[in-house]
Amino acid sequence: MGNFNTIQWKDNKLILIDCTKLPEKEEYIVCCKYSTLCKATKDLAVRGAPAIGVSAAYGVVLAAIEAEKCKSHEEYNNFIKKAIKDLSETRPTAVNLFWALNKMEKKFNSINSNDREYIKDSLLEEANDIYKYDIKCNEDMGRYGNTIVPDKANILTHCNAGALATAGYGTALGVVRAAYSSGKQIHVYADETRPLLQGARLTCWELMQDNIPVTLLCDNMAGYAMQLGKIDLVITGADRITSNGDTANKIGTYSVAVLAKENGIPFYIAAPLSTIDINLKNGSEIKIEERNQNEVKELFGVRTAPAKAEAFNPAFDITPNKYITGIITEVGILKPPFEESIARVIRK
Repeated sequence: MGNFNTIQWKDNKLILIDCTKLPEKEEYIVCCKYSTLCKATKDLAVRGAPAIGVSAAYGVVLAAIEAEKCKSHEEYNNFIKKAIKDLSETRPTAVNLFWALNKMEKKFNSINSNDREYIKDSLLEEANDIYKYDIKCNEDMGRYGNTIVPDKANILTHCNAGALATAGYGTALGVVRAAYSSGKQIHVYADETRPLLQGARLTCWELMQDNIPVTLLCDNMAGYAMQLGKIDLVITGADRITSNGDTANKIGTYSVAVLAKENGIPFYIAAPLSTIDINLKNGSEIKIEERNQNEVKELFGVRTAPAKAEAFNPAFDITPNKYITGIITEVGILKPPFEESIARVIRK
Protein backbone atom coordinates (compact mmCIF):
# COMPACT_ATOMS: atom_id res chain seq x y z
CA MET A 1 0.00 0.00 0.00
CA GLY A 2 1.10 3.59 -0.59
CA ASN A 3 3.42 5.23 1.89
CA PHE A 4 0.78 7.20 3.83
CA ASN A 5 -1.29 6.80 7.00
CA THR A 6 -4.96 7.76 7.12
CA ILE A 7 -5.24 7.65 10.92
CA GLN A 8 -2.44 7.70 13.50
CA TRP A 9 -2.42 7.97 17.29
CA LYS A 10 0.86 9.41 18.52
CA ASP A 11 1.87 11.21 21.73
CA ASN A 12 -1.76 11.58 22.87
CA LYS A 13 -2.69 13.22 19.57
CA LEU A 14 -4.82 12.03 16.65
CA ILE A 15 -3.17 12.64 13.28
CA LEU A 16 -5.34 12.49 10.16
CA ILE A 17 -4.48 12.84 6.49
CA ASP A 18 -6.43 15.83 5.14
CA CYS A 19 -8.52 14.42 2.30
CA THR A 20 -9.58 17.92 1.22
CA LYS A 21 -6.00 18.74 0.18
CA LEU A 22 -5.34 15.67 -1.95
CA PRO A 23 -4.04 15.12 -4.57
CA GLU A 24 -2.33 18.53 -4.68
CA LYS A 25 -0.82 18.30 -1.19
CA GLU A 26 -0.29 15.50 1.31
CA GLU A 27 -1.01 17.33 4.57
CA TYR A 28 -2.03 16.11 8.00
CA ILE A 29 -4.35 17.49 10.68
CA VAL A 30 -3.19 17.14 14.28
CA CYS A 31 -6.11 16.85 16.71
CA CYS A 32 -5.33 17.70 20.33
CA LYS A 33 -9.00 18.34 21.09
CA TYR A 34 -12.05 16.37 20.08
CA SER A 35 -13.63 19.56 18.69
CA THR A 36 -10.88 19.66 16.05
CA LEU A 37 -11.91 16.17 14.99
CA CYS A 38 -15.58 17.22 14.87
CA LYS A 39 -14.70 20.01 12.46
CA ALA A 40 -12.46 17.76 10.37
CA THR A 41 -15.30 15.25 10.04
CA LYS A 42 -17.90 17.84 9.10
CA ASP A 43 -15.51 19.41 6.58
CA LEU A 44 -14.72 15.97 5.02
CA ALA A 45 -11.05 16.18 5.89
CA VAL A 46 -11.70 12.74 7.35
CA ARG A 47 -14.34 10.84 5.37
CA GLY A 48 -15.46 7.34 4.52
CA ALA A 49 -17.69 5.44 6.93
CA PRO A 50 -15.01 3.21 8.53
CA ALA A 51 -12.51 6.10 8.91
CA ILE A 52 -15.20 8.28 10.48
CA GLY A 53 -15.93 5.56 13.02
CA VAL A 54 -12.31 4.79 13.89
CA SER A 55 -11.34 8.44 14.24
CA ALA A 56 -14.41 9.10 16.43
CA ALA A 57 -13.26 6.33 18.77
CA TYR A 58 -9.98 8.17 19.21
CA GLY A 59 -11.99 11.38 19.61
CA VAL A 60 -13.40 9.95 22.84
CA VAL A 61 -9.85 9.37 24.06
CA LEU A 62 -9.02 12.99 23.23
CA ALA A 63 -12.03 14.02 25.29
CA ALA A 64 -10.80 11.96 28.24
CA ILE A 65 -7.45 13.73 28.06
CA GLU A 66 -9.14 17.14 27.88
CA ALA A 67 -11.43 16.21 30.77
CA GLU A 68 -8.48 15.76 33.11
CA LYS A 69 -8.75 19.51 33.84
CA CYS A 70 -12.24 19.01 35.31
CA LYS A 71 -12.39 19.51 39.07
CA SER A 72 -15.14 17.06 40.02
CA HIS A 73 -15.70 13.53 38.79
CA GLU A 74 -19.25 14.47 37.77
CA GLU A 75 -17.92 17.28 35.59
CA TYR A 76 -15.35 14.86 34.17
CA ASN A 77 -18.03 12.29 33.26
CA ASN A 78 -20.30 14.93 31.76
CA PHE A 79 -17.48 16.28 29.58
CA ILE A 80 -16.82 12.87 28.05
CA LYS A 81 -20.54 12.18 27.55
CA LYS A 82 -20.97 15.52 25.80
CA ALA A 83 -18.01 14.73 23.57
CA ILE A 84 -19.63 11.44 22.52
CA LYS A 85 -22.84 13.32 21.71
CA ASP A 86 -21.00 16.01 19.75
CA LEU A 87 -19.05 13.43 17.76
CA SER A 88 -22.27 11.54 16.97
CA GLU A 89 -23.76 14.68 15.42
CA THR A 90 -20.98 15.28 12.89
CA ARG A 91 -22.39 13.06 10.10
CA PRO A 92 -25.86 11.45 10.09
CA THR A 93 -25.64 8.66 7.48
CA ALA A 94 -22.49 6.61 8.17
CA VAL A 95 -23.56 3.98 10.71
CA ASN A 96 -19.93 3.07 11.55
CA LEU A 97 -19.75 6.36 13.47
CA PHE A 98 -22.53 5.29 15.84
CA TRP A 99 -21.22 1.73 16.02
CA ALA A 100 -17.78 2.91 17.17
CA LEU A 101 -19.13 5.51 19.60
CA ASN A 102 -21.50 2.95 21.09
CA LYS A 103 -18.56 0.64 21.77
CA MET A 104 -16.60 3.50 23.34
CA GLU A 105 -19.55 4.56 25.49
CA LYS A 106 -20.10 1.01 26.71
CA LYS A 107 -16.42 0.76 27.58
CA PHE A 108 -16.52 4.08 29.45
CA ASN A 109 -19.61 3.04 31.41
CA SER A 110 -18.04 -0.30 32.33
CA ILE A 111 -14.90 1.19 33.92
CA ASN A 112 -15.20 0.86 37.67
CA SER A 113 -12.56 3.39 38.66
CA ASN A 114 -12.10 7.10 39.32
CA ASP A 115 -8.46 6.96 38.24
CA ARG A 116 -8.44 9.25 35.20
CA GLU A 117 -5.21 7.89 33.80
CA TYR A 118 -6.63 4.37 34.00
CA ILE A 119 -9.84 5.52 32.29
CA LYS A 120 -7.88 7.16 29.48
CA ASP A 121 -5.71 4.09 29.01
CA SER A 122 -8.78 1.81 28.94
CA LEU A 123 -10.49 3.98 26.34
CA LEU A 124 -7.31 4.10 24.27
CA GLU A 125 -7.09 0.32 24.36
CA GLU A 126 -10.67 0.09 23.07
CA ALA A 127 -9.99 2.62 20.30
CA ASN A 128 -6.85 0.71 19.29
CA ASP A 129 -8.91 -2.50 19.12
CA ILE A 130 -11.44 -0.76 16.83
CA TYR A 131 -8.56 0.44 14.63
CA LYS A 132 -7.00 -3.03 14.41
CA TYR A 133 -10.39 -4.64 13.79
CA ASP A 134 -11.06 -2.32 10.86
CA ILE A 135 -7.79 -3.18 9.16
CA LYS A 136 -8.34 -6.92 9.69
CA CYS A 137 -11.88 -6.64 8.31
CA ASN A 138 -10.56 -4.90 5.22
CA GLU A 139 -7.92 -7.54 4.63
CA ASP A 140 -10.49 -10.32 5.10
CA MET A 141 -12.89 -8.57 2.70
CA GLY A 142 -10.07 -8.35 0.19
CA ARG A 143 -9.45 -12.07 0.45
CA TYR A 144 -13.11 -13.00 -0.02
CA GLY A 145 -13.64 -10.37 -2.71
CA ASN A 146 -10.68 -11.60 -4.71
CA THR A 147 -12.60 -14.82 -5.37
CA ILE A 148 -15.13 -13.00 -7.57
CA VAL A 149 -12.56 -10.95 -9.54
CA PRO A 150 -11.56 -12.60 -12.82
CA ASP A 151 -8.05 -12.22 -14.18
CA LYS A 152 -7.77 -9.23 -16.53
CA ALA A 153 -10.98 -7.76 -15.05
CA ASN A 154 -11.92 -4.16 -15.68
CA ILE A 155 -13.43 -2.92 -12.42
CA LEU A 156 -15.55 0.22 -12.08
CA THR A 157 -15.72 1.93 -8.69
CA HIS A 158 -17.51 5.04 -7.45
CA CYS A 159 -16.24 7.55 -4.86
CA ASN A 160 -13.35 6.42 -2.65
CA ALA A 161 -13.54 3.26 -0.57
CA GLY A 162 -9.84 2.70 -0.05
CA ALA A 163 -7.24 3.21 2.64
CA LEU A 164 -8.20 6.90 2.74
CA ALA A 165 -11.74 5.94 3.78
CA THR A 166 -10.72 3.40 6.42
CA ALA A 167 -8.04 2.74 9.00
CA GLY A 168 -6.04 1.23 6.16
CA TYR A 169 -6.18 -1.04 3.07
CA GLY A 170 -9.78 -0.27 2.11
CA THR A 171 -13.12 -1.95 1.41
CA ALA A 172 -13.85 -1.79 -2.34
CA LEU A 173 -10.22 -0.88 -3.04
CA GLY A 174 -9.18 -3.56 -0.56
CA VAL A 175 -10.67 -6.09 -2.99
CA VAL A 176 -8.80 -4.38 -5.83
CA ARG A 177 -5.54 -4.47 -3.85
CA ALA A 178 -5.99 -8.16 -3.01
CA ALA A 179 -6.65 -9.04 -6.65
CA TYR A 180 -3.66 -7.05 -7.83
CA SER A 181 -1.40 -8.54 -5.14
CA SER A 182 -2.47 -12.05 -6.16
CA GLY A 183 -1.03 -11.42 -9.63
CA LYS A 184 -4.22 -10.70 -11.54
CA GLN A 185 -3.90 -8.19 -14.36
CA ILE A 186 -6.73 -5.88 -13.37
CA HIS A 187 -7.62 -2.37 -14.48
CA VAL A 188 -9.75 0.09 -12.53
CA TYR A 189 -12.13 2.68 -13.96
CA ALA A 190 -12.79 5.38 -11.35
CA ASP A 191 -15.85 7.62 -11.55
CA GLU A 192 -14.86 11.20 -10.72
CA THR A 193 -17.75 11.41 -8.19
CA ARG A 194 -19.27 14.87 -8.27
CA PRO A 195 -19.65 17.25 -6.55
CA LEU A 196 -16.41 16.88 -4.55
CA LEU A 197 -14.51 14.54 -6.89
CA GLN A 198 -13.48 11.90 -4.36
CA GLY A 199 -12.97 9.43 -7.19
CA ALA A 200 -10.78 11.77 -9.20
CA ARG A 201 -8.86 13.26 -6.29
CA LEU A 202 -8.60 10.30 -3.92
CA THR A 203 -9.17 6.97 -5.68
CA CYS A 204 -6.88 7.81 -8.59
CA TRP A 205 -4.23 9.13 -6.21
CA GLU A 206 -4.41 6.02 -4.01
CA LEU A 207 -4.22 3.53 -6.86
CA MET A 208 -1.37 5.39 -8.51
CA GLN A 209 0.53 5.19 -5.20
CA ASP A 210 0.37 1.39 -5.62
CA ASN A 211 0.98 1.40 -9.39
CA ILE A 212 -2.44 -0.17 -10.00
CA PRO A 213 -3.67 0.77 -13.50
CA VAL A 214 -6.54 3.27 -13.30
CA THR A 215 -8.53 5.30 -15.81
CA LEU A 216 -10.62 8.27 -14.72
CA LEU A 217 -14.20 8.68 -15.99
CA CYS A 218 -16.60 11.58 -15.69
CA ASP A 219 -19.69 10.30 -13.85
CA ASN A 220 -21.84 10.53 -16.97
CA MET A 221 -19.44 8.30 -18.94
CA ALA A 222 -19.98 5.12 -16.89
CA GLY A 223 -22.99 3.89 -18.87
CA TYR A 224 -21.26 4.34 -22.21
CA ALA A 225 -18.15 2.56 -20.91
CA MET A 226 -20.39 -0.37 -19.93
CA GLN A 227 -22.11 -0.31 -23.33
CA LEU A 228 -18.72 -0.51 -25.04
CA GLY A 229 -17.83 -3.60 -22.99
CA LYS A 230 -15.11 -1.86 -21.03
CA ILE A 231 -16.50 -2.84 -17.58
CA ASP A 232 -16.61 -6.41 -16.24
CA LEU A 233 -17.44 -5.74 -12.60
CA VAL A 234 -18.56 -2.92 -10.31
CA ILE A 235 -17.44 -2.70 -6.67
CA THR A 236 -18.32 0.17 -4.33
CA GLY A 237 -18.25 0.77 -0.60
CA ALA A 238 -21.21 1.61 1.65
CA ASP A 239 -22.11 3.98 4.45
CA ARG A 240 -25.14 2.07 5.77
CA ILE A 241 -26.81 -1.20 4.80
CA THR A 242 -30.28 -2.11 6.06
CA SER A 243 -31.49 -5.56 7.12
CA ASN A 244 -32.90 -6.23 3.63
CA GLY A 245 -29.67 -5.25 1.85
CA ASP A 246 -30.68 -1.80 0.64
CA THR A 247 -27.51 0.29 0.67
CA ALA A 248 -26.66 3.96 1.18
CA ASN A 249 -23.48 5.05 -0.53
CA LYS A 250 -22.09 8.18 -2.17
CA ILE A 251 -24.54 10.00 -4.42
CA GLY A 252 -24.46 8.49 -7.90
CA THR A 253 -24.08 4.88 -6.75
CA TYR A 254 -27.73 4.10 -7.50
CA SER A 255 -27.31 5.29 -11.09
CA VAL A 256 -24.25 3.07 -11.52
CA ALA A 257 -26.13 0.07 -10.10
CA VAL A 258 -29.06 0.54 -12.48
CA LEU A 259 -26.69 0.86 -15.44
CA ALA A 260 -24.83 -2.28 -14.36
CA LYS A 261 -28.09 -4.24 -14.12
CA GLU A 262 -29.18 -3.05 -17.58
CA ASN A 263 -25.84 -4.13 -19.06
CA GLY A 264 -25.66 -7.49 -17.26
CA ILE A 265 -22.65 -6.50 -15.14
CA PRO A 266 -22.25 -7.81 -11.56
CA PHE A 267 -22.56 -5.06 -8.92
CA TYR A 268 -20.96 -5.70 -5.52
CA ILE A 269 -20.87 -3.78 -2.27
CA ALA A 270 -17.79 -4.18 -0.03
CA ALA A 271 -18.40 -3.25 3.61
CA PRO A 272 -17.74 -4.63 7.10
CA LEU A 273 -20.60 -6.01 9.20
CA SER A 274 -20.41 -2.82 11.30
CA THR A 275 -21.92 -1.00 8.29
CA ILE A 276 -25.09 -3.10 8.49
CA ASP A 277 -27.86 -1.48 10.53
CA ILE A 278 -30.02 -4.46 11.46
CA ASN A 279 -32.54 -2.13 13.12
CA LEU A 280 -33.59 -0.60 9.79
CA LYS A 281 -35.91 -2.62 7.56
CA ASN A 282 -35.15 -0.92 4.24
CA GLY A 283 -33.46 2.03 2.60
CA SER A 284 -36.39 4.40 3.05
CA GLU A 285 -35.52 4.53 6.77
CA ILE A 286 -31.95 5.76 6.22
CA LYS A 287 -31.38 9.43 7.00
CA ILE A 288 -29.66 11.03 4.02
CA GLU A 289 -27.33 13.93 4.72
CA GLU A 290 -27.88 17.04 2.62
CA ARG A 291 -24.91 19.35 2.32
CA ASN A 292 -24.33 23.00 1.40
CA GLN A 293 -25.59 24.00 -2.06
CA ASN A 294 -22.30 25.71 -2.83
CA GLU A 295 -20.61 22.32 -3.13
CA VAL A 296 -22.64 21.92 -6.34
CA LYS A 297 -22.46 25.54 -7.51
CA GLU A 298 -18.71 25.91 -6.97
CA LEU A 299 -15.65 23.80 -7.61
CA PHE A 300 -12.80 24.52 -5.20
CA GLY A 301 -13.86 28.13 -4.82
CA VAL A 302 -14.54 28.74 -8.51
CA ARG A 303 -18.16 29.60 -9.32
CA THR A 304 -19.60 27.13 -11.88
CA ALA A 305 -23.28 28.12 -11.68
CA PRO A 306 -25.23 31.36 -11.17
CA ALA A 307 -24.93 32.46 -7.55
CA LYS A 308 -28.73 32.54 -7.11
CA ALA A 309 -29.34 29.15 -8.72
CA GLU A 310 -31.02 26.54 -6.51
CA ALA A 311 -29.05 23.32 -6.06
CA PHE A 312 -29.95 19.93 -4.60
CA ASN A 313 -27.01 18.34 -2.78
CA PRO A 314 -27.68 15.00 -1.08
CA ALA A 315 -24.41 13.36 -0.08
CA PHE A 316 -25.74 9.81 -0.54
CA ASP A 317 -28.39 7.83 -2.38
CA ILE A 318 -30.03 4.45 -1.81
CA THR A 319 -29.37 1.42 -4.00
CA PRO A 320 -32.26 -1.08 -3.63
CA ASN A 321 -31.17 -4.64 -2.96
CA LYS A 322 -32.50 -5.91 -6.30
CA TYR A 323 -29.53 -4.24 -8.04
CA ILE A 324 -26.90 -5.79 -5.76
CA THR A 325 -25.23 -9.05 -6.76
CA GLY A 326 -23.55 -9.57 -3.40
CA ILE A 327 -22.20 -7.85 -0.29
CA ILE A 328 -18.53 -8.60 0.39
CA THR A 329 -17.90 -8.71 4.17
CA GLU A 330 -15.18 -9.91 6.52
CA VAL A 331 -17.06 -13.21 7.03
CA GLY A 332 -17.76 -13.93 3.38
CA ILE A 333 -19.91 -12.78 0.47
CA LEU A 334 -23.58 -12.35 1.36
CA LYS A 335 -25.99 -13.26 -1.44
CA PRO A 336 -29.71 -12.65 -2.06
CA PRO A 337 -32.15 -12.99 -0.45
CA PHE A 338 -30.30 -10.54 1.78
CA GLU A 339 -32.89 -10.65 4.57
CA GLU A 340 -31.79 -14.25 5.14
CA SER A 341 -28.04 -13.96 4.51
CA ILE A 342 -27.74 -10.84 6.70
CA ALA A 343 -29.81 -12.40 9.48
CA ARG A 344 -27.48 -15.40 9.51
CA VAL A 345 -24.43 -13.29 10.32
CA ILE A 346 -25.96 -10.52 12.46
CA ARG A 347 -28.34 -10.66 15.39
CA LYS A 348 -30.06 -7.71 17.05
